[in-house]
Amino acid sequence: MARPFAGIARHPYLTAVGVVVAGLVLVVVFFDWNWLRPFAERTASSGLGRPVTIQNLSVRDFFSREPTLVADGIVVGNPPGFPDGSHLGTVDELTARIDLHAIIASFGRNLVVEEVALDHPQGDLRPGPDGKPNWAFDFNNAPNEDSHPPRIGSVVIKDGSFHIIDPTLKADVVIKTHTTAPTDGSEAKLVATATGTYGGVAMTASFTGGSLLSLGDSAKPYPLDLQASAGKTKIHLKGTLQDPQKLTGADLQLELSGEDLADLYPLLHIPLAPTPLYNLRGHLEYSGDHHHIKFSNFVGQVGDSDLEGFLDVDRGYERPLITADIKSKNVALADLGGFIGAAPGKADSANLGQKQKQEHKKQEQESTLLPNTEIDLAKIRSTDFRVHYKGAHIVSDWVPVDDLDTNLSIDNGRITLDPLNFTVGKGKIKTKIELDGRVNPIKADADIEFQNVDLGRVMQATKTFHGFGNIGGRAIIDGRGNSLAKILGDGNGDLKLYMADGELSAILVNLAGLDFGSTLASAIGLPEQAKIRCLLSDFQMKTGVLYTRALVLDTDQANIVGTGTVNLRKEWIDYQINQEPKHPSIGALHAPIDVTGPLKSPSVKPDLVAVGARLGVAAALGVIFPPAALLPTIQLGTGEDNNCHDLLQNAYAATQGEQHIPDHAVPATQQKPTKRRG
Repeated sequence: MARPFAGIARHPYLTAVGVVVAGLVLVVVFFDWNWLRPFAERTASSGLGRPVTIQNLSVRDFFSREPTLVADGIVVGNPPGFPDGSHLGTVDELTARIDLHAIIASFGRNLVVEEVALDHPQGDLRPGPDGKPNWAFDFNNAPNEDSHPPRIGSVVIKDGSFHIIDPTLKADVVIKTHTTAPTDGSEAKLVATATGTYGGVAMTASFTGGSLLSLGDSAKPYPLDLQASAGKTKIHLKGTLQDPQKLTGADLQLELSGEDLADLYPLLHIPLAPTPLYNLRGHLEYSGDHHHIKFSNFVGQVGDSDLEGFLDVDRGYERPLITADIKSKNVALADLGGFIGAAPGKADSANLGQKQKQEHKKQEQESTLLPNTEIDLAKIRSTDFRVHYKGAHIVSDWVPVDDLDTNLSIDNGRITLDPLNFTVGKGKIKTKIELDGRVNPIKADADIEFQNVDLGRVMQATKTFHGFGNIGGRAIIDGRGNSLAKILGDGNGDLKLYMADGELSAILVNLAGLDFGSTLASAIGLPEQAKIRCLLSDFQMKTGVLYTRALVLDTDQANIVGTGTVNLRKEWIDYQINQEPKHPSIGALHAPIDVTGPLKSPSVKPDLVAVGARLGVAAALGVIFPPAALLPTIQLGTGEDNNCHDLLQNAYAATQGEQHIPDHAVPATQQKPTKRRG
C-alpha cells in the first residue's frame, strides 16, 4: 500500500516550488489590485504636483508575456488656489501594456511599456487666480544617473478633448484630438482640430503631426501640417520642428493670406499698417538660441501690388526687432495709403476686403480730405523696425511719381524715413521725415527737396494737359499731432518751388483766365504750347495756414499771379488767380478766378463782381457769351512782357506791401547783378 505524500518526500524542492507557484496563482486570482491604489495615487500626485485619484485599478492578461495594467476614472486636480472641486483633467481609462520578458531579463531594471492608451482624456487648462496656468508643471527632480526611466513604445489617444483659456492671448479654444493607427510600418499620427477664439477673433484649425512620443525626441525632426484661420486671416504651415518641447528650430513652408496685414497684431503682436487683401508664401525658419523667426524668399500680392523679400523677427531684445528688405516690381500707390492713415487700396479695386470697402465709403462721406486716423502709440512703441523698401514702378492716377526707395526705422516709437525718395521723370523728390512717438502728441519734422522734377511727368498725371521743364525747390515743415491731419493742422514751415524755362499746354494757361476763345483755339491745336519764362512759388506755413508770399507764372501767352491762403487746420481754401494776357484774344474775360471752399470740394469760378463790370453790356442783353455779345469782351494784350524778377517785385508788393524783394526769394539764375557805385 502506497504511503500518502510519498512523492513529496522524494522531491521536496519541486514540491516547494509547486506550492509557491500555486500560492502565487491563488494570490493573483484573488488579489484585489485596488489595495495598491493609494500607492499609485501618491506616486502620481508627487510626480505631477497635482492631486491624483484613481477610481479602479486592475490587471488584464497577467499570465501572458504582455500583461496590461488598467486604471479607470483618473482625475487630476488643480494646484492650490483654484476653486474646490475643479479639475485639470480626467481620463476615463488608461491602459499600459507591459513587456514582462524585458523586465525579467533586466532583473527589474528596465521597465518597457509597449503601449499606453488613453480613452477620452479631457483637460480644462486655464490660469488660476494668481495668473499662473494650471498646466505649468514644475519638474525639478533631475533623473538619477542610476535611474532607468520607462521606455514607451507608443501612445494612443481616443476621443480626446481639451479646453484652453488664456486671457493674455484672448484665447478660448476647444481642441479635439486622436491618434491614427500606424499603417505600412509608419508611426501613428497625432490629429487635432480646434475651434474657438484667438486674439479676440473666431478661429479654426486642423493639425496633423508625427506620433505623440516623437514630440519628445530632440534628435528627430517632428513633421507637421497645420492649417488655421483667425477672422479673415488664413495660415498654412508645413514642414518640421526641431525638439518641439523646447522649440529649438523650425523648417517650414508658410502660406499667409487675409483681408488686412494689420489684423496680424492681435495674433502675432507685430504692428503693421492697414493694407488691402494680401497673400504671401515663403520659407519660415526659427532659431530658438537667438529667438529668430525668419520669413525668407517670400513672394505674393498686397492689393494691386506685388511683394517679395525677407523678414526677420528677433525677440532677443527688450522690444522685438523686425528687419526686412522688401521690393515691388509694380506698386499701386493707393495700396500704401494705410501708412498715412488713409483707407488703403483703390476704391474700385477687386482686391479690397469688406473692411476696406467700408473705410472707403466712410472716407467718401466725410467732409474732410486729410487722413485723420490716429497713430497707435502703444503699438509703435512695442516693436522696433529696420526696413528697406523699393518700388520699381509706381502706378497712380493722381500722383506723378515713377518709383520710390525708402529706409524705415522705428526705435521705441521714434519713426524715421530717411531717405524717402521718389523719382519723377528724370528728377527726384528727396525726403527725410521724422515722427517722434516717444512724446504725445507726436512731434513731426519733414524736409523735402525737389530736384529737377519733370513738369512733363507732372502734367501726365492730369491726363489732359502737357508740357516740359524742370522744377526745383524745397519744403520744410514741422508740427505736432497723432494723425496726418493734426500734424499739418499744427504745421509751421516754408515751401518754395521754381522753374526758369519750359513749356506748358496753352489750354491750361487760357483756362486760368477763362480765356474761352483761346481755349477753343488751343483745344484744336493753335497754339499747342505756351513758353514758360519763369515759375516761382513761395509759401509760408504758420500753425496750419499756408500763406502766399508769391505765386508767379510768366509765359509768352500770359502772366498769372496767385494770392490767398490754404487753411489746413480747417481744411479750407481761399485763393484767387489773376491773369494778364499778352496777346489780343476774343473771349478773354480778364477776371480773377476764385478758388474757395473746403479742400475736398472747392468752388472754382470767376469773380462775379469783376465779370459784371466787364460784361455790363452783355448782362443788359440778358445773355452771357452769345455771338452778338462777344464784341464788348474783346481785349487787347496789355500785359507787359515782364521778366521774372519784375513779376516777383509786383507780387511781393501786392501781398506784403514791400517795394523790394530780397534776393534770396529769387532763383540765382534770375537775380539781377548789383551795380557798383562810382
